[in-house]
Amino acid sequence: MNKFGIILSHTYLSRVKAKSFLITTIITVLFIFLAGNMPSILSSFGGSGGEDAGQRVAVLDETGEVFPDLRNNVQNTGGNVTLQRYEGSEAEAKEEVRDGTFDGFLNITMPSGEPQAAYFSMQGNPSALSQSLQQALQPVKVNMAAADAGVDPAVVEQLTSPVVFETSALEQDQGAQSAEEQNSARGIVYVMLFLLYLSVIMYGNMIAMDVANEKSSRVMEILVSSVSPVTQMFAKIAGIALLGLTQFGIILAAGYVMLQTNQNQLTGGVFQYFGLQHAEAGTFIYAIIFFLLGYLLYATLSATIGSLVSRTEEVNQLMAPLIYLIMIAFFIAIFGLNSPDNMLVTVTSFIPFFTPMIMFLRVTMLEVPIWETALSFGLLIGTIILLAMAGARVYKGGVLLYGKSNSLKDVKKALQLSKKE
Repeated sequence: MNKFGIILSHTYLSRVKAKSFLITTIITVLFIFLAGNMPSILSSFGGSGGEDAGQRVAVLDETGEVFPDLRNNVQNTGGNVTLQRYEGSEAEAKEEVRDGTFDGFLNITMPSGEPQAAYFSMQGNPSALSQSLQQALQPVKVNMAAADAGVDPAVVEQLTSPVVFETSALEQDQGAQSAEEQNSARGIVYVMLFLLYLSVIMYGNMIAMDVANEKSSRVMEILVSSVSPVTQMFAKIAGIALLGLTQFGIILAAGYVMLQTNQNQLTGGVFQYFGLQHAEAGTFIYAIIFFLLGYLLYATLSATIGSLVSRTEEVNQLMAPLIYLIMIAFFIAIFGLNSPDNMLVTVTSFIPFFTPMIMFLRVTMLEVPIWETALSFGLLIGTIILLAMAGARVYKGGVLLYGKSNSLKDVKKALQLSKKE
């Protein structure tokens, strides 16, 4: 095995066997499975898991008119809530709630010509169930008030129905995305943003700490005598990259298994809104390319920063500007999710340090001209090459620097030392 492969495998294996890596990965996987099976877990405790636990509510309808319409409205919401007409007294119903026979008791009266309700349960604060019952009662009240005023129910339905509102793109009909495609694109962008953000924060810091740790333990002095600093730098970047791919691969595989095994329970909501079934293959290709280029850009900077410090305590101080860069890109991209054609988003997508996140957002959610995509790729790749060349020189001299770190002065000293090599 060549020297590059030896350092790469050592970097990867030493990290993948570390307790911190194993514990973090295991906890994340467990969290994914717990989150995916939360409805089943809550329902197993009986009655404390919301609507999915199959809640029963006793309804004392003193008006004799509200219960049928109320039950129909609750059934139409699709929740697993059962309303049962109660024939006993209010005191008896409350006692059955205390005994656990019912999860709640709804008392409906009509003191002033319109229905009023009082809900009793073992929870003092308003719950999702009480709010859904209130929403189901509202149309019943409206219909009864309309009937008393002699208004046709069809007129009430027409007045309360939402306005028909459609959006269409002019001059982009063939390339415009459907609502499903927009939702899928938005979901992929969310995943990409968080993955890249976490990768830079976690693995960028890991690269810098790894280099600084070897310098502080004087291992670097032995390494530079047998392996060129440039080889060390890129071997460490590649080794940490493999570590990240391993960890994210395990996490994504766990997420995929969770989604497949709990597909029926997780339908609708955010999973339907961010469904990937409408995503195009090109979107995933762009995600992989931008992710790898973004990682390489920030990893090169992290390795360069690590070579300038002599103690691991100084790493966080010098890493702060890099973290600020990725945070700015992240927040601009989050803003751009709702306004991808904004001028700020367009301009910053051509700044190489922001391109991996923001240009990916644009090409995923808009029809971006090919020349803009090509220009952003060219600027990003060119910046990576320049940073790699400059970073290699700084790294080459920086690994031989010891003493208190002083950022810019250390860069000049490192460049001077690299010329003497």
